[in-house]
Amino acid sequence: MSTVNADLTYNYKVVRQFAIMTVVWGIVGMSLGVIIASQLVWPQLNLDLPWTHFGRLRPLHTNAVIFGFGGSALFATSYYVVQRTCQARLFSDGLAAFTFWGWQAVLVAAVITLPLGLTSTKEYAELEWPIDLLILVTWVSYAIVFFGTIMKRSAPHIYVANWFYGAFIITVAVLHIGNNLALPASLFKSYSAYAGVTDAMMQWWWGHNAVGFFLTAGFLGMMYYFVPKQANRPVYSYRLSIVHFWALIATYVWAGGHHLHYSALPDWAQTAGMIMSLILLAPSWGGMINGMMTLSGAWHKLRTDPILRFLVVSLSFYGMSTFEGPMMAIKTVNALSHNTDWTIGHVHSGALGWVAMISIGAIYHLIPKLWGIKEMYSISLINVHFWLATVGTVLYIVAMWVNGIMQGLMWRAVNEDGTLTYSFVQALEASWPGYLVRFIGGVIFLSGMLVMAWNVWMTIRQKDAVAADNVAAQPA
Repeated sequence: MSTVNADLTYNYKVVRQFAIMTVVWGIVGMSLGVIIASQLVWPQLNLDLPWTHFGRLRPLHTNAVIFGFGGSALFATSYYVVQRTCQARLFSDGLAAFTFWGWQAVLVAAVITLPLGLTSTKEYAELEWPIDLLILVTWVSYAIVFFGTIMKRSAPHIYVANWFYGAFIITVAVLHIGNNLALPASLFKSYSAYAGVTDAMMQWWWGHNAVGFFLTAGFLGMMYYFVPKQANRPVYSYRLSIVHFWALIATYVWAGGHHLHYSALPDWAQTAGMIMSLILLAPSWGGMINGMMTLSGAWHKLRTDPILRFLVVSLSFYGMSTFEGPMMAIKTVNALSHNTDWTIGHVHSGALGWVAMISIGAIYHLIPKLWGIKEMYSISLINVHFWLATVGTVLYIVAMWVNGIMQGLMWRAVNEDGTLTYSFVQALEASWPGYLVRFIGGVIFLSGMLVMAWNVWMTIRQKDAVAADNVAAQPA
């Protein structure tokens, strides 16, 4: 058993703030997802208004779920984990507070500007240059707090979860700066510093690694702390976790070219992206297996612990989506899948199945600890949430897989005289049932988030719940 300084306290205030905003932005972002899914089923729901149009709400949905929901979960868990595993208080309470308010300001700015059509048009990087600068300042502050805490640690060892969090923080900073270099033309209009194919390559260097580092490396840090803690078991193989880290970090940044198959990007760059994507399968599955095997001797806990169920099922989706991604990067497979709903299904098997479910499990683990109580208000409601999330995710991704493969086949079908067998409108009409099922799946997943919000609210309202800011340190 490790010992800690009796006078040491942890800053739980900023962790608590980000944990609550994880739930809030989850509901906001997923509600937007349900709205735009409904617009593809019933186009009249665009309302013939520019700011409620699919083309404007869709980037707001992606920003709210990736940076609002996912980002808040990463801030909350990284601030919690780095204090606990380093046995040190956050480097600066003031800077930590600034990262919270700065990040919320970025998200509110997105809610205002994106429906107004103020956008750089870059996927996952739509926010205009003044907001990009606020992101940069907030992110640098985040890095100072995180790495400053590691520097002042009293624990001799840097736990592997912090390796993943650290890599995510550094790489996202490099990617954000690199992709968002622009020439401002006015307060909310800028032009990329790159042109043509170079701009596309920079964008997908960023775009794929927003997935690779923001939505994978950071959440693997979450996995390496919360799965062992919830299962009350040591990590299956610490050596494998280090191999997993270096293999993933060395490989992921090279994979972005697979988004540009059959484009003007030089063929060698497309092939390089494909090869690195295939190599990625090994470290990805190494991490998934390490997480799964951590449950050795504790599998029986899944029958009674829905929080652990969230964490473990998220690993299953992580394994599935990181197998599917490299397969879709193969040029011959991509010739069928490119620009179809199959890509949407793949993204959401990772976003809903991996990112959302591990975040939800981590927040359920955290909330009682942040308010000094034994457990959540209702374990039964966590179980209800688990099944809503699982069923919603499966309906969503299966509908998109079926739609995507059907679309790819219809687009490629030709008559004997070389003319297209189907028009684009015919392919769209055939996709309608899949869009309806996707909408239903999204509604089910969103309803689970509403159940979570109610459970969290009732938990923190209990008479013995205390929102302590400075909590006496305990061994990690």
